[in-house]
Amino acid sequence: MDLHVRYEGDDDPKKCTARKLARFDMTELHRSARATPFGVVLNPHADTALSPADAEYANLVALDCSWETAGRATFEMPGEHRALPFLVAANPVNYGKPFQLNTAEAFAGALCILGEREHAEEVLSKFTWGHTFFELNEEPLRRYSECETSADVVEIQQEYLDAGEEE
Repeated sequence: MDLHVRYEGDDDPKKCTARKLARFDMTELHRSARATPFGVVLNPHADTALSPADAEYANLVALDCSWETAGRATFEMPGEHRALPFLVAANPVNYGKPFQLNTAEAFAGALCILGEREHAEEVLSKFTWGHTFFELNEEPLRRYSECETSADVVEIQQEYLDAGEEE
């Protein structure tokens, strides 16, 4: 699966995981929606959760922007928009926060769900904290990857959300 980033360029370049992945030729940065190829678009506002059923697409697309911009981002890109289910960030900026993944973590989580664990590990191997993402999310990633449909993923996600409310 090819990785593509709709790149806004409004975050700290020193902390930008998309730029780092591009330097290693692991993703391609696109400055406009028109230049971004069709594929599965990782969109936190999507109505459908990413599931193994989405593995048929050749491209995985993420929007790279600051978290301040993400709240008002329009995600007007061609493709099948999917939301990542509950996962916890391992990056130093948002460590331990659910749903606060950076671009590299989003790609890795999506790749695991889509059955491409080795590709996910390759992506996060470029970051000192990369292995921590897999440690923090080992069980949910395994369970999501064993699902068949988006509805199955949402059902498992709900278990994690309910468990968090009980704490």
